[in-house]
Amino acid sequence: MSSTHFGFQTVDESEKAGRVRGVFDSVASKYDVMNDLMSAGLHRAWKAYTVMVANLKEGDQVLDIAGGTGDLSLAFSKKVGTSGRVVHTDINEAMLRVGRNRLIDKGVVLPTLVCDAEKLPFPDAHFDLVSVAFGLRNMTHKDAALKEMNRVLKPGGKLLVLEFSKIAKPLEKVYDWYSFNILPKMGSMVAGDAESYRYLAESIRMHPGQEALKGLMQQAGFGHVDYHNMTGGVVALHVGIKC
Repeated sequence: MSSTHFGFQTVDESEKAGRVRGVFDSVASKYDVMNDLMSAGLHRAWKAYTVMVANLKEGDQVLDIAGGTGDLSLAFSKKVGTSGRVVHTDINEAMLRVGRNRLIDKGVVLPTLVCDAEKLPFPDAHFDLVSVAFGLRNMTHKDAALKEMNRVLKPGGKLLVLEFSKIAKPLEKVYDWYSFNILPKMGSMVAGDAESYRYLAESIRMHPGQEALKGLMQQAGFGHVDYHNMTGGVVALHVGIKC
């Protein structure tokens, strides 16, 4: 059996998706509250920047992978108008349900689909933009997922990967202390789940850094790849253009 990382643990590849599902089943109802607390609201600025870089226009076709509670799907839907379409997807049904209900509460109804990013149920060259925010690091085969994202994009289409990344060296010690001491306690108090937020901190450390992820995207077939660090490298937005 092949093995992979689940946080700092080594597990069989066949187990990872189920374990990740368990994490997000546990935190789905408190996900947005915890995002605000953990990032001091900065996740909203990171996502707003992502929407700006997307540079969508009326009529565009968009795939939001790991769309979760629907922040980006909602923002994208305002840009593509009635002639465009945003497909809101996640592998986790509990997260997707929270997102769908939140969108409906705001009067927005989008195609919502449980699907695996490593096996996307969409035709080749279908979307103008594919986005994955804070989801790539949880995928078992990142290379396979990136190739699928490339496949479903139209030539000249854009992939946006918003993800935690490698923080600037001078901030590492403070960031580590916060991640491994404060985050689990916050998760315990607010979401009743310290372990899921310990996994979050560990999964960030196991995720490829900025240059390594750029290389993975190039290997997946993206002709031009660039990245933008935000908040000292706490997160990075990678932008890939399909040839």
